[in-house]
Amino acid sequence: MPLTKTRLRSLASWALIIALGLNLRPILSSISPLLMQIRGDTGMSFQSSAWLTSLPVICMGLVALLGVRIEARLGERRGVALGLLMILGACLWRLLGHQAEVLLITALLGGAGVALIQALVPALIKRQFQGQVALALGVYSASLMGGGGLAALLSPVVAGHFSQWQAGLGVWLLPALAALLMWWLLPFAGLTARTHGASAQPWRNRRAWLLALYFGLVNCGYMSMVAWLPAYYLQMDWSATQSGSLLAFMTVFQVLAALVMPALAQRSRDRRPFLALSLAAQAFGFFGLVMWPLESPHIWVALIGFGLGACFALSLILTLDHCREPRAAGQLAAFVQGVGFLINAVSPWLTGWLRELTGSFVSAWWVLIVGVVAMLLLTRIFSPASYRESFAEPHGSPALSTHP
Repeated sequence: MPLTKTRLRSLASWALIIALGLNLRPILSSISPLLMQIRGDTGMSFQSSAWLTSLPVICMGLVALLGVRIEARLGERRGVALGLLMILGACLWRLLGHQAEVLLITALLGGAGVALIQALVPALIKRQFQGQVALALGVYSASLMGGGGLAALLSPVVAGHFSQWQAGLGVWLLPALAALLMWWLLPFAGLTARTHGASAQPWRNRRAWLLALYFGLVNCGYMSMVAWLPAYYLQMDWSATQSGSLLAFMTVFQVLAALVMPALAQRSRDRRPFLALSLAAQAFGFFGLVMWPLESPHIWVALIGFGLGACFALSLILTLDHCREPRAAGQLAAFVQGVGFLINAVSPWLTGWLRELTGSFVSAWWVLIVGVVAMLLLTRIFSPASYRESFAEPHGSPALSTHP
């Protein structure tokens, strides 16, 4: 009997990780395949509609930076529940509204909900899946990206069925409701309530800032792809369903990479070879998107998806590698995601601005190529031997524990 209870608890933990991840990207990726319809009804320009992707990401960054205070005030159980309620509320409001202002407000509301969950999940995984942290982060990342792909694929289908784009955006309240019920009825073992005690101070550490910059730039391409990949092909006379399915196709390779690369990386403490391979895949994919967009679009999108999926999971794993104690690791991850997502938020806005300025998305893809190559060169400094040196506390503070 005890063994059965242990297995059920383990299965519930994995199911909850997947359910949470599935709800963290539809608020972003459901917009892009319906963008032309939304712009036609609301009169939004390319640059202003970019805020529908940028605003949630800005919220993700700002709320993640407050992760320590949120954890102390709410605890994991109530914090995650509140995040799911905010996502549910944003989707419901989108279902009922049709003005540009509603879309912008719900982008903020939904983004804040996503940020709450993202700020709390890494520490939860670090504690709950001891010995399987890389694999659990891979499953979490894969479900997160899978949710984004499903939204890109199904939102135009739902919108077409009901003959209104609001339905394509609002339907994602259903998985949010399901995850909320699961979270409340099947809580993780060992969930923390409010926490107290010494806090890490990553904003005073150079390596923490470098990890944040790295996380932001290696993942920038995802936000631009979610916001503009369908629009790029809509301008080449693809339909909304075709362009949305291309984004979903990219997600298939994101999910595969998020599962396979962390599993491989778990066999070694050195993440650099896997990160280098992932960044190279991104660079080749974006180059193909510039040079031969119609010849082999699925190949370029597959490479981009593989690189992005692996980079998200591996950069989070790299961050958690620097801290042994779960709470310190969670605080560092919240800081890295906070700054990183604020960097990410610039990407779709910059892409939209370059599109308005040049009349083409090609210049934005070149900017992403330059950023990816720069991060490929930076990857070499993240050797396992540097973890202890980077987070050595000069005054003997135990705030950030390192690997032995």
